[in-house]
Amino acid sequence: MNHLIVDLDPSSTKHKILVTSIELFSRKGYSAVSVREITKAVGVKESSLYNHFKSKEDILQMIYDVFQTQHSKALPDVSLLPMIVKKQSVEQFLKAGVQNFKDSVQVDLHEKMWRIVSIEQFRDQRARDIVVNQIYGKTIEFLEAAFKAFMAENKIKEQDAHQLAIEYQYPVFTMMMEFMLLRYDNKDTAEVEQKMLRHVAFFLHYLEC
Repeated sequence: MNHLIVDLDPSSTKHKILVTSIELFSRKGYSAVSVREITKAVGVKESSLYNHFKSKEDILQMIYDVFQTQHSKALPDVSLLPMIVKKQSVEQFLKAGVQNFKDSVQVDLHEKMWRIVSIEQFRDQRARDIVVNQIYGKTIEFLEAAFKAFMAENKIKEQDAHQLAIEYQYPVFTMMMEFMLLRYDNKDTAEVEQKMLRHVAFFLHYLEC
Protein backbone atom coordinates (compact mmCIF):
# COMPACT_ATOMS: atom_id res chain seq x y z
CA MET A 1 0.00 0.00 0.00
CA ASN A 2 1.67 3.22 -1.17
CA HIS A 3 0.22 5.51 1.47
CA LEU A 4 2.53 7.36 3.83
CA ILE A 5 1.43 8.62 7.23
CA VAL A 6 2.37 12.24 6.52
CA ASP A 7 0.41 15.43 6.09
CA LEU A 8 0.07 14.97 2.33
CA ASP A 9 -2.88 14.16 0.10
CA PRO A 10 -2.11 10.68 -1.30
CA SER A 11 -3.34 11.84 -4.70
CA SER A 12 -1.08 14.92 -4.72
CA THR A 13 1.94 15.25 -6.98
CA LYS A 14 4.19 15.80 -3.97
CA HIS A 15 3.08 12.51 -2.43
CA LYS A 16 3.59 10.70 -5.74
CA ILE A 17 7.09 12.16 -6.07
CA LEU A 18 7.93 11.06 -2.53
CA VAL A 19 6.58 7.52 -3.00
CA THR A 20 8.33 7.13 -6.36
CA SER A 21 11.61 8.37 -4.91
CA ILE A 22 11.35 5.84 -2.08
CA GLU A 23 10.78 3.07 -4.62
CA LEU A 24 13.77 4.12 -6.73
CA PHE A 25 16.20 4.97 -3.91
CA SER A 26 15.46 1.66 -2.17
CA ARG A 27 16.37 -0.31 -5.30
CA LYS A 28 19.28 1.69 -6.69
CA GLY A 29 20.54 3.91 -3.90
CA TYR A 30 20.15 7.67 -3.75
CA SER A 31 23.22 8.55 -5.83
CA ALA A 32 22.22 6.32 -8.75
CA VAL A 33 18.81 7.97 -9.25
CA SER A 34 18.45 11.22 -11.19
CA VAL A 35 15.73 13.85 -10.94
CA ARG A 36 14.86 13.05 -14.55
CA GLU A 37 14.32 9.39 -13.65
CA ILE A 38 12.03 10.36 -10.78
CA THR A 39 9.92 12.75 -12.83
CA LYS A 40 9.70 10.31 -15.73
CA ALA A 41 8.40 7.59 -13.39
CA VAL A 42 5.88 10.00 -11.84
CA GLY A 43 4.83 11.33 -15.25
CA VAL A 44 5.57 15.01 -14.62
CA LYS A 45 8.07 17.59 -15.89
CA GLU A 46 11.24 18.29 -13.94
CA SER A 47 9.99 21.81 -13.24
CA SER A 48 6.99 20.28 -11.46
CA LEU A 49 9.27 18.47 -9.00
CA TYR A 50 10.92 21.76 -8.06
CA ASN A 51 7.50 23.22 -7.26
CA HIS A 52 7.33 20.71 -4.39
CA PHE A 53 10.95 20.02 -3.41
CA LYS A 54 14.00 22.31 -3.56
CA SER A 55 16.19 19.46 -4.78
CA LYS A 56 16.65 15.71 -4.84
CA GLU A 57 18.47 16.16 -1.53
CA ASP A 58 15.31 17.75 -0.12
CA ILE A 59 13.37 14.60 -1.05
CA LEU A 60 15.90 12.44 0.81
CA GLN A 61 15.61 14.65 3.89
CA MET A 62 11.84 14.21 3.88
CA ILE A 63 12.27 10.43 3.60
CA TYR A 64 14.55 10.50 6.64
CA ASP A 65 12.02 12.63 8.53
CA VAL A 66 9.10 10.34 7.68
CA PHE A 67 11.12 7.24 8.55
CA GLN A 68 12.11 8.63 11.94
CA THR A 69 8.52 9.63 12.71
CA GLN A 70 7.18 6.20 11.80
CA HIS A 71 10.01 4.31 13.49
CA SER A 72 9.52 6.23 16.75
CA LYS A 73 5.94 4.96 16.85
CA ALA A 74 7.17 1.35 16.93
CA LEU A 75 8.16 1.74 20.60
CA PRO A 76 5.56 2.56 23.26
CA ASP A 77 6.03 5.75 25.24
CA VAL A 78 8.32 5.14 28.23
CA SER A 79 5.66 6.67 30.48
CA LEU A 80 3.44 3.66 29.68
CA LEU A 81 5.98 1.10 30.89
CA PRO A 82 4.72 0.85 34.50
CA MET A 83 1.27 -0.08 33.18
CA ILE A 84 2.68 -2.43 30.53
CA VAL A 85 4.89 -4.40 32.91
CA LYS A 86 2.03 -4.87 35.36
CA LYS A 87 -0.12 -6.43 32.64
CA GLN A 88 2.49 -8.42 30.71
CA SER A 89 5.04 -11.08 31.52
CA VAL A 90 8.60 -10.50 30.31
CA GLU A 91 8.05 -13.19 27.69
CA GLN A 92 4.92 -11.49 26.38
CA PHE A 93 6.73 -8.15 26.31
CA LEU A 94 9.74 -9.44 24.35
CA LYS A 95 7.62 -11.42 21.90
CA ALA A 96 5.45 -8.35 21.32
CA GLY A 97 8.60 -6.40 20.45
CA VAL A 98 9.61 -8.99 17.85
CA GLN A 99 6.10 -8.96 16.38
CA ASN A 100 5.97 -5.16 16.27
CA PHE A 101 9.18 -5.10 14.26
CA LYS A 102 7.93 -7.70 11.78
CA ASP A 103 4.63 -5.85 11.40
CA SER A 104 6.36 -2.50 10.81
CA VAL A 105 8.79 -3.67 8.12
CA GLN A 106 6.09 -5.55 6.27
CA VAL A 107 4.45 -2.21 5.54
CA ASP A 108 5.75 -1.78 1.99
CA LEU A 109 7.06 1.78 2.03
CA HIS A 110 8.40 1.61 5.58
CA GLU A 111 10.43 -1.46 4.64
CA LYS A 112 11.80 0.44 1.64
CA MET A 113 12.76 3.40 3.84
CA TRP A 114 14.63 0.93 6.07
CA ARG A 115 16.58 -0.12 2.97
CA ILE A 116 17.36 3.49 2.06
CA VAL A 117 18.70 4.27 5.54
CA SER A 118 20.74 1.04 5.45
CA ILE A 119 22.21 1.86 2.02
CA GLU A 120 22.96 5.50 2.85
CA GLN A 121 24.45 5.04 6.33
CA PHE A 122 28.01 4.82 5.00
CA ARG A 123 27.58 7.83 2.70
CA ASP A 124 25.41 10.18 4.69
CA GLN A 125 25.96 11.34 8.28
CA ARG A 126 22.21 11.86 8.71
CA ALA A 127 21.55 8.20 7.97
CA ARG A 128 24.32 7.16 10.37
CA ASP A 129 22.75 9.33 13.06
CA ILE A 130 19.39 7.64 12.52
CA VAL A 131 20.95 4.17 12.78
CA VAL A 132 23.19 4.90 15.78
CA ASN A 133 21.01 7.31 17.75
CA GLN A 134 17.47 6.19 16.96
CA ILE A 135 17.46 2.58 15.78
CA TYR A 136 20.21 1.46 18.16
CA GLY A 137 20.31 4.13 20.86
CA LYS A 138 16.61 4.74 21.47
CA THR A 139 15.83 1.02 21.38
CA ILE A 140 18.49 0.26 24.00
CA GLU A 141 17.27 3.18 26.16
CA PHE A 142 13.71 1.89 25.95
CA LEU A 143 14.69 -1.68 26.81
CA GLU A 144 16.85 -0.51 29.71
CA ALA A 145 13.86 1.38 31.13
CA ALA A 146 11.63 -1.66 30.53
CA PHE A 147 13.98 -4.05 32.33
CA LYS A 148 14.23 -1.63 35.26
CA ALA A 149 10.43 -1.54 35.40
CA PHE A 150 10.25 -5.35 35.40
CA MET A 151 12.82 -5.42 38.21
CA ALA A 152 10.71 -2.96 40.20
CA GLU A 153 7.80 -5.39 39.84
CA ASN A 154 10.06 -8.30 40.92
CA LYS A 155 9.40 -10.07 37.64
CA ILE A 156 13.11 -10.40 36.88
CA LYS A 157 16.16 -10.50 39.13
CA GLU A 158 18.17 -7.35 39.88
CA GLN A 159 21.08 -6.78 37.50
CA ASP A 160 22.61 -4.15 35.20
CA ALA A 161 19.60 -3.10 33.08
CA HIS A 162 21.69 -1.28 30.47
CA GLN A 163 23.94 -4.29 29.86
CA LEU A 164 20.90 -6.52 29.84
CA ALA A 165 19.34 -4.40 27.09
CA ILE A 166 22.53 -4.62 25.03
CA GLU A 167 22.89 -8.38 25.48
CA TYR A 168 19.28 -8.95 24.46
CA GLN A 169 18.87 -6.47 21.62
CA TYR A 170 22.06 -6.61 19.59
CA PRO A 171 21.45 -10.19 18.40
CA VAL A 172 17.90 -9.08 17.57
CA PHE A 173 19.26 -6.24 15.40
CA THR A 174 21.25 -8.83 13.43
CA MET A 175 18.25 -11.11 13.00
CA MET A 176 16.10 -8.15 11.94
CA MET A 177 18.57 -7.34 9.16
CA GLU A 178 18.59 -11.00 8.06
CA PHE A 179 14.78 -10.93 8.02
CA MET A 180 14.76 -7.85 5.76
CA LEU A 181 17.43 -9.25 3.43
CA LEU A 182 15.46 -12.46 2.98
CA ARG A 183 12.31 -10.48 2.25
CA TYR A 184 14.19 -8.40 -0.32
CA ASP A 185 15.14 -11.61 -2.15
CA ASN A 186 11.59 -13.01 -1.76
CA LYS A 187 12.93 -15.89 0.33
CA ASP A 188 11.25 -17.72 3.19
CA THR A 189 11.72 -15.95 6.54
CA ALA A 190 10.35 -18.77 8.73
CA GLU A 191 13.77 -19.91 9.96
CA VAL A 192 14.94 -16.46 11.07
CA GLU A 193 11.56 -15.82 12.70
CA GLN A 194 12.07 -18.99 14.71
CA LYS A 195 15.58 -17.80 15.61
CA MET A 196 14.05 -14.66 17.10
CA LEU A 197 11.63 -16.66 19.21
CA ARG A 198 14.36 -19.07 20.34
CA HIS A 199 16.47 -16.07 21.31
CA VAL A 200 13.61 -14.79 23.49
CA ALA A 201 13.23 -18.22 25.12
CA PHE A 202 17.01 -18.54 25.68
CA PHE A 203 17.26 -15.05 27.16
CA LEU A 204 14.40 -15.60 29.59
CA HIS A 205 16.58 -18.05 31.57
CA TYR A 206 18.85 -15.13 32.50
CA LEU A 207 15.93 -13.00 33.65
CA GLU A 208 14.22 -15.43 35.98
CA CYS A 209 14.00 -14.39 39.61
